[in-house]
Amino acid sequence: MPARSTAVRLARRVYLPWARIPEGRLVELPGRGTTYVTDTPGPTPGAPVVVLLHALGCTGLLTWYPVVERLAHRHRVVTLDQRWHGQGIQGEAFSLRDCADDVAALCDVLGVERAVVAGYSMGGVVAQRVWRQHPSYVAGLVLCSTTDRFQLNPAERAFFTGMGVSMLGLRGVSRSRTAVATARRAAASVDLAPTDVQEWAIGEFRSTSPWAVGQALAALGRHHSRPWLPRVDVPTAVVVTARDRVIPAERQRGLARAIGGATTHEVDSGHAACVLEAERFVPAFLEAVAVVNARR
Repeated sequence: MPARSTAVRLARRVYLPWARIPEGRLVELPGRGTTYVTDTPGPTPGAPVVVLLHALGCTGLLTWYPVVERLAHRHRVVTLDQRWHGQGIQGEAFSLRDCADDVAALCDVLGVERAVVAGYSMGGVVAQRVWRQHPSYVAGLVLCSTTDRFQLNPAERAFFTGMGVSMLGLRGVSRSRTAVATARRAAASVDLAPTDVQEWAIGEFRSTSPWAVGQALAALGRHHSRPWLPRVDVPTAVVVTARDRVIPAERQRGLARAIGGATTHEVDSGHAACVLEAERFVPAFLEAVAVVNARR
């Protein structure tokens, strides 16, 4: 399906009158680059912090805007655009390790000593790596619609092998700032007359280069955290999207079983539940965060 048609269909379905889009700013991470961040205060200066990591091909806000306002009733809530996504850092290449390091660097800049790190799909993979690489920053994990590994069957192995070869050949294109600038110009050129939130969603959706999505997808294919997941020593909740056709629900449940004491929170929805079925996803996510905080 053409990117324009996909963006328009997405935008028409993300209007949620009860969810306001928080304001953000560009933040410099010393020695790393600049990314777009929202930092929504909680009810008190000492409110617990939740850092939200977005899905593949999205931005921090496009994945998480339905939940920010309600989560901020009890928490300080931080989102960021990850590398090669939206207004995220434009480095030489995409790696999950760098994404995790960026989260730690942002915590330093914002003065966050410890946070519950929550991730959706690709963001859930990055959240696992944040604990692996920077455990002192992580007070708990909420892993949504995600997995500990890919390439578990011949079809997946063939897909990710082919994607890796293709992205290696296109690496010079995908890391070009021209590709990203083109995507952002396309986002600004929408000639429809949608509501404000629809126009915003189209821009967010189209602000990530297809080449960047390919690079990130190839990196996800190399992810395999099962050997060290049993060592996770912080409260963890797994939000399972039970009708998921991208990451099967049983694989998500397997992720929870691999982490000692992890709780599961089921949502009767598909992989895009964070926005397209937010009325189901948001209550389950809030419950998962509450359980993690209660166990801290």
